[in-house]
Amino acid sequence: MLKEVIELQNNAVNSLISIIECKDEITFKAPTGSGKTYMMADFMNRILENNKDVIFLVSSLSKGSLAQQNYDKFISYSEMGKFSNLNPYLINSEIAGEEALYIPTDKNVYVLPRDLYKKGGRLMQGAMEQFLNTLTLNRYFGGMEKDIYLIKDECHVATNNLDNLSDSFFKKTINFSATPNMRRGQTPDVEITDEDAINAKLIKRVEFGDDEDTVEDAINKFELIKERYNNKLGINPCLIIQISNKNKSDEELNNKIFPVLSKAEHQDLKWMLIVDKDKDCDTNDYFKAKKLPVSKWKEYAKGNTIDIIIFKMVISEGWDIPRACMLYQIRETQSEQLDEQVMGRVRRNPRLLDFENLDDEAKELALTSWIWGNQPTDGKKVRNVRLYEEYSDITNNLKIKTTKLKPLSQKREFNIDTFIHDQKNEPAYNDIFSMYKKLVRADNEIQKMCYDYADDYQKWWIFNNYLDNIITENNNYIYNYEESMEIKKDNNGNECLTSFPEKSSYVDNGNYENISDWVWKRNDGADKFSFDSEAEREWADFLKEISNKENINKNSIIKKVITGRNNPNKNSISLFEEKEKIDPKEKFLWGKNFISNSDIKYEYYLNGIYSSYPDFIMKDDFDRIHIFEVKSVNPSSNINIDSESYKAKIEELKKCYKQSSILTNYYFYLPVLKGDIWYITQFKNGEEFMITKEQFVEQLKVDEK
Repeated sequence: MLKEVIELQNNAVNSLISIIECKDEITFKAPTGSGKTYMMADFMNRILENNKDVIFLVSSLSKGSLAQQNYDKFISYSEMGKFSNLNPYLINSEIAGEEALYIPTDKNVYVLPRDLYKKGGRLMQGAMEQFLNTLTLNRYFGGMEKDIYLIKDECHVATNNLDNLSDSFFKKTINFSATPNMRRGQTPDVEITDEDAINAKLIKRVEFGDDEDTVEDAINKFELIKERYNNKLGINPCLIIQISNKNKSDEELNNKIFPVLSKAEHQDLKWMLIVDKDKDCDTNDYFKAKKLPVSKWKEYAKGNTIDIIIFKMVISEGWDIPRACMLYQIRETQSEQLDEQVMGRVRRNPRLLDFENLDDEAKELALTSWIWGNQPTDGKKVRNVRLYEEYSDITNNLKIKTTKLKPLSQKREFNIDTFIHDQKNEPAYNDIFSMYKKLVRADNEIQKMCYDYADDYQKWWIFNNYLDNIITENNNYIYNYEESMEIKKDNNGNECLTSFPEKSSYVDNGNYENISDWVWKRNDGADKFSFDSEAEREWADFLKEISNKENINKNSIIKKVITGRNNPNKNSISLFEEKEKIDPKEKFLWGKNFISNSDIKYEYYLNGIYSSYPDFIMKDDFDRIHIFEVKSVNPSSNINIDSESYKAKIEELKKCYKQSSILTNYYFYLPVLKGDIWYITQFKNGEEFMITKEQFVEQLKVDEK
């Protein structure tokens, strides 16, 4: 598993644990494919480890699929020892005749399909309230005095009957969803953003198709990558076509889809139609001969056989098919939440567990999805960008070193035997089960250190009895950047040099600036770029403004390259960009460090290892690299600058950039906008300076060598 994935998920759960102590209702937002069920299980496991009087009630969608899926995963996690505190039970109504519905009380995680607790359902006949009363009543009255935490999985779907019980039975409510319902002005308490998940390689970025593209265009483009997907990833990809629910569906199938699939050039494609009634499901695969319920059709479609899945709304949630990489929506919806849920079906990374072993082309395939459908509403559109052709003119002239933090095991002259021998305090002498629980919660590097060291049980036992000391020593070492920070290197020990990725994307947040002479071009040809904040937009405008200023040699102070002298990369997997005539153009070597696909990052430590992705990268005409992380303290920035967490992050960024400036010999900047004035902290060779915009420009004009 990628280190970035482990850190992202662990940090999210840490945040949930810290917030639940002080709030009775919290909302966690994470995109589909980011491991929401895994993080939910981790969260419950940690709570249960420290509080045996907590019971979790997990409300999941539908009578079948999602609830069963969650339950199966909880069982699997528990049996593997990953989250051993979980003791789950799936509430169901499969009882004979008029027998009363019975729910055992010796479990600590109850998965409740939402449809069971609706008006007229078996649970509404008193069984549920009797169960909740038994759990929560005082022991004097025959109860168990438990605290019930309600988890609403896919909380954007209404659970009115359960909500009516909140005041009486539920001490805490935790909402999980990729698309939670938030009132105006509200934000999730904990959030993994789309960019976070893309950057961690959890989910794919999206390339949107043209509105004019037909189903046939989508199928033709699917054929283009099918062979490459099989060869590079060892996976048969899947195109999902979403049709309308009612009367339009027959017309869409008979006039738009089946005529294309019946063409000779598509005869090798296996397709499946999955609808809400099993008798109406259809396929050109041998599976058609089987008389099975819809759930079995959906399960079969997950395999590696079916190329094209046509569906209505029966698989929008609770259905995972990581090999799906394309979505064509014929139907038009008015629900942004529904669109996001459906799009999530084609955004999972199909090679997440061994992603680092793939070559560059395979990685790009695994992290790209293609969607024809309703883009998010204005202000939230995903914009795809790419470097100007021939992009090697840019990447060859802008090579960037990055820094990473080494774990304690890589500390020079550190020896675990010597360290343990030198400890003055007595070991804890915990039982093996307690030690194992503590170890699996430790940093991944600590776990690796344990198993590298312990070649027998005795050593494992000794290591874990001193685990707290080892964790403290590891944290102290990493926190000392002079010791722990190094230039990122490849497996042969050579310094890694990276640049802007060939392709990237960003979420349109407004804050527009027209830029035509930097490294990026939008796929649709527009020059209007969006930035995350007004401060970022202003700094981009400032860099654009100084592009044409001259240094002492009368050259531009930002380095220029000539792009477009060669043909575009023939191996590009983009299926939507037009192969326009390429004319040589001068471009300045600066650009926004769009996070999607970017490797330009610098690690810092703040109760865990995080990566800082600077906002802008620039190379001046004297070949010096300048790196900018833009901040704002104005009210419109929506940042609580007085919060302790914000102050701590800024201080760690400063320490990180200070040491990085020594190791890379680059110039790092923290420009902060306060009112209309920029306060710029500059780090140069480990020294810190406060400069103005004017001083910054003057420095660019002079060769300091």
